[in-house]
Amino acid sequence: MSDAPENEPDAAAVQQLRRRALESLAAMAPDAIDLGRRFRDAGYELALVGGPVRDAFLGRPSNDLDLTTSATPDQAEPLLAAWGDAHWDIGREFGTVGARRFAGRRGATEDVVVEVTTYRTDAYDPTSRKPLVQFGDTLEGDLSRRDFTVNAMAVRVPDLTFVDPFDGLTDLARGVLRTPIDPRRSFDDDPLRMMRAARFVAQLGFRLDDEARAAIVDMAGRIEIVSAERVRDELTKLLLSPHPRAGLEVLVDTGLADHVLPELPALRLEIDEHHRHKDVYQHTLMVLEKAIALETGPDGPVPGPDLVLRLAALLHDIGKPRTRRFEPGGGVSFHHHEVVGAKLASKRLKALRFDKHTVHDVARLTELHLRFHGYGEGEWTDSAVRRYVTDAGPLLERLHRLTRSDSTTRNQRKAARLKAAYDDLERRIATLREAEELASIRPDLDGTQIMEILGIRPGREVGEAYRHLLELRMEHGPLGEERAREELLGWWAARTS
Repeated sequence: MSDAPENEPDAAAVQQLRRRALESLAAMAPDAIDLGRRFRDAGYELALVGGPVRDAFLGRPSNDLDLTTSATPDQAEPLLAAWGDAHWDIGREFGTVGARRFAGRRGATEDVVVEVTTYRTDAYDPTSRKPLVQFGDTLEGDLSRRDFTVNAMAVRVPDLTFVDPFDGLTDLARGVLRTPIDPRRSFDDDPLRMMRAARFVAQLGFRLDDEARAAIVDMAGRIEIVSAERVRDELTKLLLSPHPRAGLEVLVDTGLADHVLPELPALRLEIDEHHRHKDVYQHTLMVLEKAIALETGPDGPVPGPDLVLRLAALLHDIGKPRTRRFEPGGGVSFHHHEVVGAKLASKRLKALRFDKHTVHDVARLTELHLRFHGYGEGEWTDSAVRRYVTDAGPLLERLHRLTRSDSTTRNQRKAARLKAAYDDLERRIATLREAEELASIRPDLDGTQIMEILGIRPGREVGEAYRHLLELRMEHGPLGEERAREELLGWWAARTS
């Protein structure tokens, strides 16, 4: 190992992990043991492996169980069909079949889901974005091809024999991510493991082994062989983790981000010699952490973890490098960086194959994140408040949190002033919302009424009239049907005269 001996865990720490694992495995054992007996009686090996075993040692029991077997998918499928209440073979081409045992069948509160994969190795053809699947013949061989030693531990069923050929339990106690084989060979076999390293740092709070980190630095460009969808999935898991900042720092520090999210390392702008503007990269990470802290519980307006809010916090300033200007006197400006940033965010998220709603929402939040600034310097009219709410639409609660998080100033007086200003804005929104139903602002007359009053058929004029009435509604609040009718007729007369 590359870590110093003083980082070795004491025997008590390892023993505590074993004790936790026994408690967790006892909870899942009845179903796993039953399935293990079926495979053993049919002449095949079966073992719990990967995340469920790791999490058992961390005291995190799971009802979704990953297993590996000497049986082929064709041999495993009928055994799973007999064990479970439902089964599937959607991953057959990768050697995986699955099954579900319903909770009611055994008086439990949750279903148990298993996925069983034939002993295998993964390798990449340099010309292909998809891994090649090669079946293996031993559990130890299968474990050697796992991403990290903490995921290369297994428990044979039905006898619950612990198998740890690469000392993953020690690494688990040390909080270290280390590959079972040479990291360069492991990452070459599946370059996505480099992304997983950053993700596990974020998920588990572990640190990267020195050799693994060095290998990622040397091989970061190899990630480009991996499909955008697989990279997106890892990035999503990282961002939804308990410690996303730590994982993002791994991506940037190793050079991986240069290939999968280059806008992030580009935020490491040089600070001018007088230190007159903040490090945008560090500011961004702080905004992300503050936004996460403002997420709510499941019954709140922004239940965490919220991918859209976290992506917006991460990308809200990516327009700054392209818009930076050094002003006379030593100042620095980033005029319209929110508009440029919205376009860049949309382009990057599309490249990563995020869905249309996520792309739209993150880009819109990026575009709107500066709208609030200036509120405390000059009184906003009710019309301006209505526009703020309407432009944000269903993203308003996320925009509240993004805008508040964007204040990372160390100047306590300025921070207090910004907070008070936004508190005031939210109070005004609440007051107007109660009086005017701000969430669904629309003209006092609908399209049908417009056509009846003006005596026109559906067409462009109806849309123009609707937008005119909406503008009046924004500016003056509810008009009432009678006044709206007068305003509409006046507009029409001026238009047709």
